[in-house]
Amino acid sequence: MSEGTATSPADNALPGPSSGFVQSLARGLSVIRVFGKDQSRMTLSDIARATGLTRATTRRFLMTLIELGYVRSDGRDFALTAKVLELGFSYLSGITLPEVAQPHLEELSHSIGEATSAAILDGSDIVYVVRVPTHRIMSVGINLGTRLPAYATSMGRVLLAGLEPDVLADYLHDVKLQALTERTVHSESALLAELERVRVDGWTIVDQELEPGLRSIAAPLRNAAGSVIAAINVSTAASTTSNEAVREKYLPALEAAAAAISADLALAERAEHSGL
Repeated sequence: MSEGTATSPADNALPGPSSGFVQSLARGLSVIRVFGKDQSRMTLSDIARATGLTRATTRRFLMTLIELGYVRSDGRDFALTAKVLELGFSYLSGITLPEVAQPHLEELSHSIGEATSAAILDGSDIVYVVRVPTHRIMSVGINLGTRLPAYATSMGRVLLAGLEPDVLADYLHDVKLQALTERTVHSESALLAELERVRVDGWTIVDQELEPGLRSIAAPLRNAAGSVIAAINVSTAASTTSNEAVREKYLPALEAAAAAISADLALAERAEHSGL
């Protein structure tokens, strides 16, 4: 089911027959796809014209969809029912964080021309679960599964700021804060002050604390309950821009991507809990 204006017959043109291709199923799905947010109610003639099917064929598909509960009619107009969401929920309930985040981060990276990533917290480290590289900034390569100390990374700061106080206290008890560069925040009091700022602002920049020459900005990903479950970031070379420029250039797009990913994750979570 697509959003926007109703598709044209050309948009709904069916591919040529191939082994295993069921044309009647494809035609039935084309009837569902013509409905959109600007065409939520359509007449038989409208649907036939949009799909390129005959009125008789269109009517048979509509009657079948009504019988199955996916379409309703007042006698003249036809509209989709909420049951059609099950078709999407069945997919959403099985997808993972990397699958949800990957296309959003690819789009973000393409739009700003910088590397983007997503990570989760595992013990005292962040673990990369999505990576969209552009040019190499760090001296070591970042791949899926790469672990880095949470306290010295932008995504780690966002994730630590989202912890419950007792969990954060356990983290601070167990972790050994070290100065990885001359800029690294490595005292507990200074780190706690940074984490409080992250909670207030909802994002953070880490400037050359993990490695000289590397600057990154991160924002949280949240589940349906609003809890921080992951983080995404944009990484850039410190030599090419300032902290303020990073905030102005990348924060709006980063926060928009985080909101979109969080919304998709919440939808997938609801789909999973619904048992569809």
